Amino acid sequence: MRPDLSERRNAVPREDECRVFNRVCPGKRVTAPPADQGTRHHEVFGRYVQVWEGWAVDPEVRRAGSSGGVLTAISSYLSMKKRAPARVVAMDSANPSRSVPIQIMSRAEALNAAGSRYAPVSVGAGPLDELSSITGKPCEVSAIRATRNDLPAGPVLLSFFCAGTPSQKATDELVGQLGHSIENLTSSKYRGDGWPGQFVVESSDGSSNAMSYEDSWGAVLGKQLQDRCKICVDGTGESADVAVGDYWASDQAGYPLFADADGRSVVIARTPRGLRLVEECVDAGILEVRPILLDDVAKIQPLQVKRRRSLPGRLLGRILVGRSVPRYPGYKLARTFFSNLGLNLRAVGGTVRRNVRAGTVNRSR
Repeated sequence: MRPDLSERRNAVPREDECRVFNRVCPGKRVTAPPADQGTRHHEVFGRYVQVWEGWAVDPEVRRAGSSGGVLTAISSYLSMKKRAPARVVAMDSANPSRSVPIQIMSRAEALNAAGSRYAPVSVGAGPLDELSSITGKPCEVSAIRATRNDLPAGPVLLSFFCAGTPSQKATDELVGQLGHSIENLTSSKYRGDGWPGQFVVESSDGSSNAMSYEDSWGAVLGKQLQDRCKICVDGTGESADVAVGDYWASDQAGYPLFADADGRSVVIARTPRGLRLVEECVDAGILEVRPILLDDVAKIQPLQVKRRRSLPGRLLGRILVGRSVPRYPGYKLARTFFSNLGLNLRAVGGTVRRNVRAGTVNRSR
């Protein structure tokens, strides 16, 4: 079939497409967000304006969300206030084991989409300007921010603390472990309906089974992460206007506890725009918050702390065995390497050994 020549004339030249791709794709490059006026910087969590412990005032929203229902509450509020859809991720109704981006315009739609989706999905495709907000993984929000050249206008960017994206195969494996088949599935939920919530599946015969968050993530999902996630520079949504994470209770050693409780979130305003939004939501009775310190958040987010501090060593280990790595300008990784020297030297050695065992060393070098 002959191509449409008018489309070819209007298309972006291939070399320009490649330059844009290399600039915005988080698999190739993630640039540290600029230090806007009024922002501060934390060695693990990056730029911020203010940080709180918070939750949705609406008890139904708080329970439905993965932690305190904060992102669900904000997305719903913005979509109704601006009379423009908010883009979030939800279960694919046609294929319930999978996740898809959808647009919500009401509290009911927000509640139906509430809860984390630990599976591959993209929220950045398609037109953005008509949206009130976008909720996405840190890498997705970074890419969206880069495509817009960090413009302060447009949809509000919301993100969350991310430990990596499991493969779709991991979800399918969990479904099978609970005695269900993908073909007969009618519903799947990773979290929500309590904090932290459970992995719950239902089938067309009316049967339903569940697995704890600690078991579903710790034993299956968290062990099948996409490779890029293992060398991520930003697990806490630094490019967002507002980023949210679990504000776990912890034991005496600082290890997070996963006992069921009312959800509590870390809420970080990362930009002046994000600060104004959180304050507006508090004034409108949407959120309840109280100020906290990021150093206290670090104590109950040990995985994020270790990943950030040991990242330079893991990157160097991959380089030594001939593997490519993304570029992370502005993140001052050399300083991180030497300020956590022992940790990073161990990370170099561990990364090299794992790659050698896996047979991924570039033999041509």
